[in-house]
Amino acid sequence: MDSNTFMQKLPPGLTMTLVAAMWLIPFAGHAQSDTGLICNEHSSYSKRQLNSKHIDNLCETYRGKVMLVVNTASRCAFTDQYDGLEKTYSRYRDRGLVVLGFPSNDFGNQEPGSEVKIKKFCRLTYGVQFPMYAKSRVTGEDADPFYRALADAAGTPPRWNFHKYLIDRDGKLVGSYNSFVKPGSSKLIQAIEDLL
Repeated sequence: MDSNTFMQKLPPGLTMTLVAAMWLIPFAGHAQSDTGLICNEHSSYSKRQLNSKHIDNLCETYRGKVMLVVNTASRCAFTDQYDGLEKTYSRYRDRGLVVLGFPSNDFGNQEPGSEVKIKKFCRLTYGVQFPMYAKSRVTGEDADPFYRALADAAGTPPRWNFHKYLIDRDGKLVGSYNSFVKPGSSKLIQAIEDLL
């Protein structure tokens, strides 16, 4: 039985208890690899924009930017973080921050909808303007190559929806933040400001 099936069969109140408990396990807060380099001259992470045919090479498109990469879901207890992500993006985008959203159904079947529905939900409910990309696997053997690189550099894959990875202007992973770290938290905002 995979983790999604297991989580779906749990009683409603127990799911969040288990999610909270798993955060008590120590995790890497910063990049663990020697360099943490995600983007270099050999990197080619091509990703289709959400509900679009347009494809971006992430490292080329956002070269020289500070990237906050987040795996998202529309039916999660953390979904209201879309609001904080959009506010952070709006506040810092002119200084060089970009927030990149990757909808994923990897945890608790909390992003089951089509890309059309996801895009509509994000725009209408939270006014999301930051770049969103195609629905992606972010953990496990079938994880998107970009997410595999992030997990390798951080020493941990996302453990739930709204995990955040922070990449500096040189393409180096400098931070990994679990779902409980809100987009507007002083810890994350200070890390972003230090890179801008």
